[in-house]
Amino acid sequence: MSKIKEIANCLNGSKKAIAFTGAGISTESGIPDFRSPGGIWANSQPVYFQDFMASADSRYEYWRQKSISQNDFNNSQPNAGHQILGKWQNSGRLQAIITQNIDGLHQDAGSNKVLELHGTAREIICFGCNARFCATEMVEKFLVDDQVPTCPVCDGLLKHATVSFGQQLPEDILEEAIQLSSTADLYFAIGSSLVVEPAASLPRLAKQNGANLVIINRDETPQDVLADWVIHTSIGETLSAIDECLAVL
Repeated sequence: MSKIKEIANCLNGSKKAIAFTGAGISTESGIPDFRSPGGIWANSQPVYFQDFMASADSRYEYWRQKSISQNDFNNSQPNAGHQILGKWQNSGRLQAIITQNIDGLHQDAGSNKVLELHGTAREIICFGCNARFCATEMVEKFLVDDQVPTCPVCDGLLKHATVSFGQQLPEDILEEAIQLSSTADLYFAIGSSLVVEPAASLPRLAKQNGANLVIINRDETPQDVLADWVIHTSIGETLSAIDECLAVL
């Protein structure tokens, strides 16, 4: 029996399947991995959270970088991988999607239970009053004014509702992700290098607690040796093939 059929059979019998996704699923929608040759960090250094909070120059650089990546998010659409995961979630095959991505494409594909470990690039948050605003509109304001916008409600500092280097992950979301991972019976790790902590610990946690682990990623990962199945091919094609097998079970 092929890997694809084995995974489909396992998913068909699963009661608590979870999908964990990283940048690789969204590169198939044209969003560059930040670390890839075409990504923002190929030519820029990331702005650390403590620098953002302390320095006006760092805040300007942060907004400059975000104005570049915002175009990638605005012009992207869910691909086959997102669509298949959304289909599985809505049919009850997946309990939830835990993602490192900030692009919102899982929600666009119809997924309604998405834990965004690193936040969302679709919203801006104020550190003064916690008001939230549309990211696209605020980025456009930055580009027109060529200055970092402040909160129209309280004049506080504004930042994308994403987790920057040096910033803590949202505690409630991380706790729920840990709980879901520790009780899963089947765990898909998709499009992640599985090196960025604490997110990378979640597939290991699932495996340690008895889940079957599937890793689908373009490149090898440090956790391939733990997995029950490893596939290094296109995410969209692989998930579509599994879905086709499910249709005849």
